[in-house]
Amino acid sequence: MNSSVRKKVMILGGPNLSRLGQREPEIYGKTSWEELSGLCSEWANSLDLNVEFLQDDGEGALVGLIHQADDQFDGLILNAAAYTHTSVALRDAVSAVSIPVVEIHLSNPSSREEFRQKNLLSGVVEAGVFGFGTQSYRLALEGMAELLGA
Repeated sequence: MNSSVRKKVMILGGPNLSRLGQREPEIYGKTSWEELSGLCSEWANSLDLNVEFLQDDGEGALVGLIHQADDQFDGLILNAAAYTHTSVALRDAVSAVSIPVVEIHLSNPSSREEFRQKNLLSGVVEAGVFGFGTQSYRLALEGMAELLGA
């Protein structure tokens, strides 16, 4: 497929995801953020998608990147990490965009600590993929390709 007609998807990670592979590998796995970026690029390419893989620890910066996704991309795959449970600002940013947003988590937050049971994003995203480790990203990309008709 011609790259000029490929759909563009932003994959956005929230706080502490830059520590993947080091932080609690028994929960989040041993794959680093950089390795995950490479995997996502391969998976996206096989689905005729172009991806940009970004991560920021700051809530305000993530809000800005969500707005940027709405302006420059066809879809957004969002791992808001801990902000999933606390950030009304991220919820409002997601609810304000016109592109499909797929929420993603490496683990299944609803099977973890009680404070992780609260999800502020689930009511404003198109879909969610949880608990499949790094394969959650592949599944989210496949779902996004379907949503975008790619």
